[in-house]
Amino acid sequence: MSTKSLWPINWILQALLILCVIAYVGDLPVILNIPLFTEQFLATVLGFTLVLVYFHCKPGPRPADDSEHVPLWDIAAGIAGLAACLYLAWRYPTLINDMVYRPLDGMIIATVLVLLVLEATRRTAGLALTLVILGLCAYAMLGFLLPGEFASRPVELSRLIAYLGVDTNALLGQSLQVAIIVVLPFILMGQILTRGGGADFFTDIAMAAMGRYRGGSAKIAVVGSGLFGMISGSAVANVAGVGIITIPLMKRSGFPGTLAGAIEAIGSTGGQLMPPVMGAAAFLVAEYLQVPYRDVMIAAILPAVLYYAALFIQVDLEAAKRGIAGAPIDRLPALGQVLRQGWHFPIPFAILVLGLVYWNLQPEYASLIASIVLLAFAMTFGYGGKRLGWRDAIRSIVGTSAAVLDIVVVTAAAGLVIGVLNLTGVAFGLTMQLLTISGHNTVILLGVTAFVAIILGMGMPTVGVYVIMATLAAPALIKAGISPMQAHLFVMYFGMLSMVTPPVAFAAFTAANIAQADFWKTGWTAARVGWSAYIVPFLFALSPQLILRGNPVEVTISAVTALLGVYMGSMAVVGYMQTAVAPPLRVLYLIVGILLLFPVDLFPGAGIANIVGFIAAVAAIGWETMRGRAQRKLAAG
Repeated sequence: MSTKSLWPINWILQALLILCVIAYVGDLPVILNIPLFTEQFLATVLGFTLVLVYFHCKPGPRPADDSEHVPLWDIAAGIAGLAACLYLAWRYPTLINDMVYRPLDGMIIATVLVLLVLEATRRTAGLALTLVILGLCAYAMLGFLLPGEFASRPVELSRLIAYLGVDTNALLGQSLQVAIIVVLPFILMGQILTRGGGADFFTDIAMAAMGRYRGGSAKIAVVGSGLFGMISGSAVANVAGVGIITIPLMKRSGFPGTLAGAIEAIGSTGGQLMPPVMGAAAFLVAEYLQVPYRDVMIAAILPAVLYYAALFIQVDLEAAKRGIAGAPIDRLPALGQVLRQGWHFPIPFAILVLGLVYWNLQPEYASLIASIVLLAFAMTFGYGGKRLGWRDAIRSIVGTSAAVLDIVVVTAAAGLVIGVLNLTGVAFGLTMQLLTISGHNTVILLGVTAFVAIILGMGMPTVGVYVIMATLAAPALIKAGISPMQAHLFVMYFGMLSMVTPPVAFAAFTAANIAQADFWKTGWTAARVGWSAYIVPFLFALSPQLILRGNPVEVTISAVTALLGVYMGSMAVVGYMQTAVAPPLRVLYLIVGILLLFPVDLFPGAGIANIVGFIAAVAAIGWETMRGRAQRKLAAG
């Protein structure tokens, strides 16, 4: 049977999936007085997801197209996954209590679900996360044989399967609940926005605002990726959506293909940290910490600003060094015209923020309301002379299901990880070992955690990295004196950076494909261009003022010194301000940048280091400005 022949079935399944979520978020079961466990709803949606994954995603590396044959195994696996999930949803109220006795039907259902989720994880997220889960399962059963602190309590295979497949702390746990109930409505909003012209609106705003300045094409990529990232939350989707426009634009203006791809990859990756709509991992942060999502969103504001400001500075200096001017004004859209045509797009975002911050709505409710308003505007006003028709509106709503398959599967896999860690008790032991390895030194502990997150992130999505690090490493950071919000944002941030860190950097490789550039060089160029992105999480982990904890004066001072430190570091890395900077001065400017980046309470003399760095930075900028003017006069005269 071909993929094309399965289209009607796929469409119905996608429609049922999204309708289930909308109905649940809209409290339809409560309105109709239907008693329903959350786990019954999650199992139903997971069933629709599994059958769609097995119908869509091939076992090999190539995606299926409409003409390809879907093997009978895939059809059987998809149907088995749907049947197992629907049976679990039906039997859940009694089965959850009976599983302690490991009944035959419960064990069969649990085994089928665990195996199918593992294979679906391999198909959607790659082999790395699947191997991590299998390794943890092996540790659960054999870990009692290890010596000393590395030993775990013994777990029988039947108990492991029963726990992972049915328990609320594993497959049907917190991570899957966040993905389906919270993240999916935000992706629905993004789908409506994209089809309704919102992506074009944000790109046009970036082009109108930045296109005329030096390196304008790259600045368009930075601003456009940040704006689009607010509603995308996926680095790869952001690269594909914005990079298809910005990367060729950068290449035409004079940027090498590797640099153009690197800039877009870094800009797109930051979208997972960009409020108001961050990546799926940010919603998990809120659930782990048991705080409203708005608290996570507010805490991420300054780190996101620092991330994009640092990239903007780096791009500006790279453009100046290469002599890349802005685009001709006549080739750019007029800002006034863009705003007149798309004036309605900011309104749903205002409703979203008001709902989260002032009306104290749950994130899923706020995003659903914003989506309804956005859909009405897109169908009434549109953008660029095109309005969203009924068919496109239905496609955008139903198409959301296809866009969330990988997220649902990955969060289900993350539930398996959490389940194994809960059973083995390894998380507590690893916390103690990390503290021992670091000698209870906070900076060393942060460095070890960052290194582990990047290593785990090779080939693994951000959500998977975050769940593992939040369970294993974040408790050690908290015990070392870092606040829970700082600790969880830190591990989420470095999980995100795996998207642009070689050897496996999905966002950078996607950008390289669009730029027709070398994958390996693009990845390492992204790491160089985004050097400050590896510094920012250390700053907010060691300085609570950068997550807006503190009085306004302290927050302002911390933000200014961090930004100035990044500017000095960028001058040193690029070797240019208004003219070329000699190597000795580059070393000096790097030292000045480091002095500015020290959090004021890191050690007793950190405040003095900041003051010395500030004075030196002002003098250095003044000196470079005078050098640049003198060189321009010499060239003109």
